[in-house]
Amino acid sequence: MNPKGMTRQMRIKTKLSRKEVSLGSWITLGHPGIGEIMASCGFDWLTIDMEHSAITLAECQNLVQVIELAGCSPLVRVGENDPNLIKRVMDTGAHGVIVPQVNSQKEALQAVKSVKYPPEGERGVGLARAQGYGTSFDEYRRWNEQESIVIVQIEHREAVRHLKEILSVQGVDGFIVGPYDLSASLGFPGEFSRPAFLRAMERIHRLAGDVPGVAPGFHVVQPDPSEVERKVEEGYRFIAYSLDTLLLAGTCLRDLKTIGGGERMPRRFIKEPAP
Repeated sequence: MNPKGMTRQMRIKTKLSRKEVSLGSWITLGHPGIGEIMASCGFDWLTIDMEHSAITLAECQNLVQVIELAGCSPLVRVGENDPNLIKRVMDTGAHGVIVPQVNSQKEALQAVKSVKYPPEGERGVGLARAQGYGTSFDEYRRWNEQESIVIVQIEHREAVRHLKEILSVQGVDGFIVGPYDLSASLGFPGEFSRPAFLRAMERIHRLAGDVPGVAPGFHVVQPDPSEVERKVEEGYRFIAYSLDTLLLAGTCLRDLKTIGGGERMPRRFIKEPAP
């Protein structure tokens, strides 16, 4: 991380504090080219997924570097609410973390303490990339105190029950709903029209409005711009738009359907079977 260049990536907190919408996306493929391409498209932030992918810590740091160099904020969705894992991804230079399965006030506090240094938190001090490899620790410490981002995931019925206490934790900047896991915790994964799921979403929406300073978020998994518009109208401000694999697959499937899957392609593009 280059502390002198941090100002260009502070827009997430600035936007959220102004109650503006901050739009990002999700990365599950570990190649730095994926991060570079997506970061250059204009997203405010990109989340490197270390929960549901094969991305290693070394690949995570490579992605953090190219995303940051492209002027976009790199976040990491860690695999679990583990202080050592959170410390290590923050030391790569990540601007913040998205923490899965935060179901209580205690778990939210643990996430914050894992990101922040004492006295606000309990993070151990290292001299890695984030700290300029030891050349800019003081500058990084001030940045970390003011600008590092902690987003908790609300993706379990217990989290919905304890939402107000979770969001009251100082240092939680926002939350993001994980619709698939939330529906799974209710007994019907991926079935978003069920009354129980709709009631849970209604409760989340209602309680989120009672906690000032915490941005409500949602992951629009399927690449549907109209769904983003609906979520903005509903008041969500920290929005993840789809993910790398679905964006790639969606483009291929759409364009092949338009082309005709080979049926209407010029013969020069169609290989003749071997004799």
